[in-house]
Amino acid sequence: MKTVIIKYNAGNVQSVMYALDRLGASYLLTDDEAEIRSADKVIFPGVGEASTAMAYLRERGLDKLIPSLKQPVLGTCVGMQLMCRRSEENNTTCMGIFDIDVRRFETVPGLKVPHTGWNNIHNLRGPLTEGLAENAYVYFVHSYAADVCPETTAVCDYVRPFSAMLHRDNFYAAQFHAEISGDAGQRILENFLKLS
Repeated sequence: MKTVIIKYNAGNVQSVMYALDRLGASYLLTDDEAEIRSADKVIFPGVGEASTAMAYLRERGLDKLIPSLKQPVLGTCVGMQLMCRRSEENNTTCMGIFDIDVRRFETVPGLKVPHTGWNNIHNLRGPLTEGLAENAYVYFVHSYAADVCPETTAVCDYVRPFSAMLHRDNFYAAQFHAEISGDAGQRILENFLKLS
């Protein structure tokens, strides 16, 4: 099985590579269209700022390539946000794979933004959450989040309920960092790699 990690300037690729190493999965880090199209699985990680990341994707045509993929694709953190319709972060038009906007957390007394650290996810459904306990804990670092929508497959509550995970067709996404989310994150990655 060929797994590709998309190489771009907002990818937190090292921790993703370590997580795949722990699972014994072989992978390739690349931004080459032919390599990405021929992969069995594609991982689209991310940390950083939405408009800068989208500009980089557009320069390389990845903004058109990623939505056209037919194999299972997993976006994480900023990768998930870029798969949505639009981000409030610098009013950024994103790829629109998921028909939902990404909004900044409102200021609420006693809750810090960014949302950083371990939090639980609930209302789990879909193939990536198989074997996960309801209210499993995963690791978040983000100031922006997608609202809950019909494509939500896991919810987290911080400031407001938001989409911790999304799924539509062959596209999957997690707002948290699955690669550093302990046993729960490892299970999600295992479930992704088992998809056909």
